[in-house]
Amino acid sequence: MSFEIFTDSSANIPDDLLKERKIRVISYRFLEDGEERDCTANNFREAAKQHYAKMRAGKEIRTSLISKERMIEEISPVLEAGRDVFFVTIASGISGTYAQAVLAARELRKKFPERRIVVGDSSNASMGEGLLVLRVADLRDMGESLDACAEWFEANRYKMNSYVTVGDLKYLRKGGRISAAVAFAGALLNIKPILKADGEAQAKLVVCGKERGRKKAIASLLAAFDSHCVHPETQTVAITHADCEEEALALAEALRERGVKDVIVEYYDICTGTHVGPDTIALFFLGKDRRGASEATQKAPAIRKAPAKTRI
Repeated sequence: MSFEIFTDSSANIPDDLLKERKIRVISYRFLEDGEERDCTANNFREAAKQHYAKMRAGKEIRTSLISKERMIEEISPVLEAGRDVFFVTIASGISGTYAQAVLAARELRKKFPERRIVVGDSSNASMGEGLLVLRVADLRDMGESLDACAEWFEANRYKMNSYVTVGDLKYLRKGGRISAAVAFAGALLNIKPILKADGEAQAKLVVCGKERGRKKAIASLLAAFDSHCVHPETQTVAITHADCEEEALALAEALRERGVKDVIVEYYDICTGTHVGPDTIALFFLGKDRRGASEATQKAPAIRKAPAKTRI
């Protein structure tokens, strides 16, 4: 390997793939009953299942940012060993993690001036971030340089489409994504919002539609896939769910019927999942650029092997 890949635990990559692809994770932490815990666990799926069951029962859970100091602590040994680093984070419009990573990289470059440290804002969360990280690992393992991988990442991060629907509107209300009045009316009328990662410079989740009832909401995720996916037969698509596995598996089967090469189904990352709540289901795939064709043409660099400036 020409460099090491780091990401935060929001990337939601299954443990077997992390090990197989040699991807390093810096975990978010959450506070429950006064005790701080990592959002990753040895048996993640069981831990996530229990986490969402506690949320359904009314347990209050708070999450915290990954600090600059912890990033420095976890990345330093790799730099000391003479390895360069590509660190991919959750969208900067969702979390301050990217900003912390930029600060950490500045300090690390002073301490290790001979090493390269690239920080990438994924403009996504959950497996929208994770699929980008896995693709970077593919390119690295095929022998591509850090510069070439970073350039591919820049050209494609807004082509990663993320669509989400939730089970309970109260979590979106708590996070400020919908008003209390909208949450009340939605619950009363069984309205389910559809959210997507937007095309802004600091990308975030925004409401892009609404459906009456759960089945129609999940069907709208498939409709978004049909409208925006490009070459499904060549790519891996991902679904994450906050303990609604049966619906996630049914969605995966519908995607396979549409010719998708491979589908990853995983429990929703505990940190970001806490902010959308139990029964959330999300779909991630490469497709049309979220910024619109003209802007994407202007902003996305051409993919080439020569070194290129990378967003830091």
